[in-house]
Amino acid sequence: MNRRRADSQGSLGPDDEAMPYSDDETDDELDEGSEDEVEEPVEAPYPPVETRPHDMGWKVKANNRPYHHLPEFQKKVFLCIKKSKYSGNAIKTYKYNVLTFLPLNLYEQFKRAANLYFLALLILQIIPEISTLPWYTTLIPLVVVLGITAIKDLVDDLARHRMDKEINNRKCDVLLNGRFQESKWMDIQVGDVVCLKKNDFVPADILLLSSSNPNSLCYVETAELDGETNLKFKMGLRVTDERLQEERQLAEFDALIECEEPNNRLDKFIGTMLWDRERYPLELDNMLLRGCKIRNTEKCHGLVIFAGGDTKIMRNSGKTRFKRTKIDELMNYMVYTIFALLILVSAGLAIGHSFWYDAIGSKAWYLYDGKDHASSYRGFLSFWGYIIVLNTMVPISLYVSVEVIRLGQSKFINWDLQMYLPEKDTAAKARTTTLNEQLGQIEYIFSDKTGTLTQNIMQFKKCTIAGRSYGDPTTAEGVSLERGKPVDWSWNRHADRKFQFMDNFLVAHVRSKKDKDALEFFKLLSLCHTVMVEDKDGELVYQAASPDEGALVTAARNFGFVFLSRTQDTITIMEMGQEATYEMLALLDFNSDRKRMSIILKFPDGRIRLYCKGADTVIYERLAPNCRHKDSTQSALDVFANETLRTLCLCYKDISADEYEAWSRQHKEAQVTMVDRDAALDRMYEQIENNLMLIGATAIEDKLQDGVPETISKLAKADIKIWVLTGDKKETAENIGYSCSLLTNDMQIHYGEDVNEKLRIRQANRRNEPSSSFQRGKRKPAEPFFPEPGKNALIITGGWLNEILYEKKKKRRRLRLRRLGKRTPPSNPQDGQPMNDGEKEMRQIDFVDMACECEAVICCRVTPKQKANVVTLVKKYKKAVTLSIGDGANDVNMIKTADIGVGISGQEGMQAVMSSDYAFAQFRYLQRLLLVHGRWSYIRMCKFLRFFFFKNFAFTLVHFWYSFFSGFSSQIAYEDWFITLYNLAYSSLPVLLVGLLDQDVNDRLSLKFPKLYIPGQQGTMFNYKNFFISLFHGIFVSLVIFFIPYGAFLQTMGQDGEAPSDQQSFAVVAASSLIFTVNLQISLDTSYWTFVNCFAVLGSIAIYFGIMFDIHSAGIHVIFPSVFTFTGAASNALRQPYLWLTILLTVGISLLPAICIQFLYKTIWPSEGDKVQRNRKKYEMELEEEEKRKVPAFQRDRRSRRSAYAFSHSRGYADLISSGRSIRRRPPARGGPQNSIREFPQREAENI
Repeated sequence: MNRRRADSQGSLGPDDEAMPYSDDETDDELDEGSEDEVEEPVEAPYPPVETRPHDMGWKVKANNRPYHHLPEFQKKVFLCIKKSKYSGNAIKTYKYNVLTFLPLNLYEQFKRAANLYFLALLILQIIPEISTLPWYTTLIPLVVVLGITAIKDLVDDLARHRMDKEINNRKCDVLLNGRFQESKWMDIQVGDVVCLKKNDFVPADILLLSSSNPNSLCYVETAELDGETNLKFKMGLRVTDERLQEERQLAEFDALIECEEPNNRLDKFIGTMLWDRERYPLELDNMLLRGCKIRNTEKCHGLVIFAGGDTKIMRNSGKTRFKRTKIDELMNYMVYTIFALLILVSAGLAIGHSFWYDAIGSKAWYLYDGKDHASSYRGFLSFWGYIIVLNTMVPISLYVSVEVIRLGQSKFINWDLQMYLPEKDTAAKARTTTLNEQLGQIEYIFSDKTGTLTQNIMQFKKCTIAGRSYGDPTTAEGVSLERGKPVDWSWNRHADRKFQFMDNFLVAHVRSKKDKDALEFFKLLSLCHTVMVEDKDGELVYQAASPDEGALVTAARNFGFVFLSRTQDTITIMEMGQEATYEMLALLDFNSDRKRMSIILKFPDGRIRLYCKGADTVIYERLAPNCRHKDSTQSALDVFANETLRTLCLCYKDISADEYEAWSRQHKEAQVTMVDRDAALDRMYEQIENNLMLIGATAIEDKLQDGVPETISKLAKADIKIWVLTGDKKETAENIGYSCSLLTNDMQIHYGEDVNEKLRIRQANRRNEPSSSFQRGKRKPAEPFFPEPGKNALIITGGWLNEILYEKKKKRRRLRLRRLGKRTPPSNPQDGQPMNDGEKEMRQIDFVDMACECEAVICCRVTPKQKANVVTLVKKYKKAVTLSIGDGANDVNMIKTADIGVGISGQEGMQAVMSSDYAFAQFRYLQRLLLVHGRWSYIRMCKFLRFFFFKNFAFTLVHFWYSFFSGFSSQIAYEDWFITLYNLAYSSLPVLLVGLLDQDVNDRLSLKFPKLYIPGQQGTMFNYKNFFISLFHGIFVSLVIFFIPYGAFLQTMGQDGEAPSDQQSFAVVAASSLIFTVNLQISLDTSYWTFVNCFAVLGSIAIYFGIMFDIHSAGIHVIFPSVFTFTGAASNALRQPYLWLTILLTVGISLLPAICIQFLYKTIWPSEGDKVQRNRKKYEMELEEEEKRKVPAFQRDRRSRRSAYAFSHSRGYADLISSGRSIRRRPPARGGPQNSIREFPQREAENI
């Protein structure tokens, strides 16, 4: 597993375990990084902090608010207005306040081309020479549209106000005027001293001064930062711990802090504290970051260094981007296309009017209007008249209808009980209403690991001891069971009742005390660790540096080996009811290179023994030749790996007193060496950790969230690619990849060095080609990176990502540029440096192409900035719709960068949720969000838009045909009020309900057939082709609606001897035909009928006739004679059977082609959805049968051997333990040796 990493030039590649820098580097990093440059002379090791005061641009004076408002700390805001560069602590995410809402909201709405267009139309309609339509036909719809959108924006912004207010009004004790006073978070300022209590959230980035724990130790939970719930420790400086415990001392504290400028690095902080003419170094371990939660610490005091927008959590949140869907962009382009069509048609008709006036109009005495305008001027006026008459081609109600549909779809997501988690009382929440249909077009998902795919809960599941495996359900006698019952721990008063284990035989075996290996196994687990213990009301509470360690010590505790307490040099445990204390001679801590930890103990009987636990790959290399059970343990490890459990091997070694004395002397020398101390210590550890005797191995389950493998499998079938971007270690990320079915045993895995080599070869080949062959735009299609058949997966660390994408080179070039003042071209184009920005871009394209050829991509040890950069690369070069999902502050940048951001809610941290577009409690709900709600939303929106454009073309283009018979005089074919109410009342409700309720197949079948999702990714249901089909469909229907009544009216006599062929009767017949046609057409396009749809179609027709008879009545004409001029037209026309036959014929011919085409498509060229619909009942019965059948637990068949080691442990608490800093102060009355615990060398204190 631990292959040697080498790049293409033979030099060592980046460290797989190190988290790489982000782009927010400070100057000191650039200085340090310059050591790698060939062009620059090698610099001395890091100089003392005092010699580089220019790097420390941020100065904070304790208890001195006026200091931070001095002129030297002012920055220009606007013209000559200046303000302090130190941010306040208030957070602002809202957009409007009481004064700015109306002007700002109207400004934003009129930035939409359509709204501005209708405002211009309204102004044109006021001009009597141009308009043939009254002004209210545009004003009423425009006011309705603006009003509904403004109300929606107001509701959204009020929610943001509430959230901001809740955070800003949280309370915290601040030292003001010499005493602590309760203050709001928003009032905290840089330089304030604050007091935090247990379970408080940290309000700003704070320098820890002192705490109620020994040596100012403070435990924090970082769930809101990284989603991890295991505790991490922070520590105050020794000098502040000793001198700043009392309120009076804190009030007199006047230190000056000089540190780096605010940046987004969660893993780094450098600064100095100047106090009483002494300088003290500061580092990240002294800092409490905003978003952390104080745990297991009754009280602590701190100094605010960064507040509000300057805090690291806010710096990592990235810019809030305005997100728009693909359909939105397409819709805007289509509206522009309609604008262009409108102008062309109006111009054509205006020219027609000029010619008509010259030929006919000027010669007909009965058409004389008393104005002597030239034909060209009349044509000009006619142009603007037609712009007004044909304005309904650009439907004003389109945008408000789209907003209503999106709001309804968001509510359906919020109300979905199948996305509700009762345990945490957390429902799904659509935090935006503008992106729903984009959920049906996702091509790439970028997921965090910890807290998103996993629960970050480790559970001891199985083990192998002396070659025998345990953990499957068995009775106390060793009989295997299909379904066992959990072990009863009532015999052990110290047991953790939440711990579940199914193998009753192992417990009985340990309790019998007959198997020495089993006893030694659990004794090792209870002794070899760096866990801290606290006694709370008689209950033992363990604090571990990683959840893995906590799980192992808890397992030992339940099996009767209870870790009770520790001091600087002893460990006390309870062994099957008997207390025993062991002297700790040395603690060889875990780190990512060693992949193991050891402890050397002196037993009560004087024996010295080394206990060691670690990865199988490193332990097997160090086993003694005569070690037993190697093969059987190896077989058990293979089985555990197949079940995706995380393994550790346990072993021991007896050491003679002489051997230990000799090693201890050398170890002490290595501890104090000034040159390469870490390497010297590693050599000493290697010397003692050999000839080990194997006891067995543990198998821990990193619990996935429920349904993760099934969800990933479903999404993969929907042709959605999932990339995991995590800050976790490579082994851990890879192990989770197998657990959740992202990686399978038939995949070829490629690591960073393989990728780098392939990209280097591709780049070299490109350089050797003629320059013309890879110019942009003419580049021939690239060959695949993996031509051989089979599945591929890519696992790459943050260090290699920087190496591959030239991010490291960019940093170094920036440094050279700063020093030399000019750009130096690379001396050798083959040295891995990009020759220009174009070549860097080609390298990025190559990387994205290679990654997209893989079935799975895992990026580990990546920074929040790198997560966002990976998302940006895919968006930029693949033009794909992306979704990011995470649960911590380190995912916020990625969530904001992707087209859709999803936050996992219900965890401690809510930072990701606050920045997300959608939030729910479990990763498994993602399949329902995309495959059901997303797909339905996309289909509904596409169907709605296609029909909306069609019905408006069919309605408006009747005016176009009418103009040929009205001298192109911009007269209208319908009555005024019909034009006003057509989109508002007569035809809007049925299509609106299709946009809200329609579904081609139900939710269960949508999940059963993920392939149904693919049309959304391809954008086949709404594009320019569909738009032009709607246009030509509208043209055809408008032709039929105009010319059939026109032909029927030509030289016709009614039953009463009167001719019904007047313009008003024609308008009634054409309008009635149109209403029947559009409402029956939407009925044909409706896949899912409900009572509401039926009511809407019939109701729209009824409303049309009801309103028409009212506004054509004599009564309303008497009240408003100038407004309602069609007196009696409807009743006169519609009592003629001949005209009803005309309407029937018009509607029939309009619908016939649509019915025929739909029939042909469903029978000859059915879509995937049509096929599922046709066999719906059969598939639903299959689903019911599947639910009855039991689904077996997931197991991975892994033929080839791989290490299952995936310990999530970073460097532990060993330094704390060995220094004694973590041990509680004991009352002075007890005296004696305890007092010496706090006595330790100054050098060691500074190291810690």
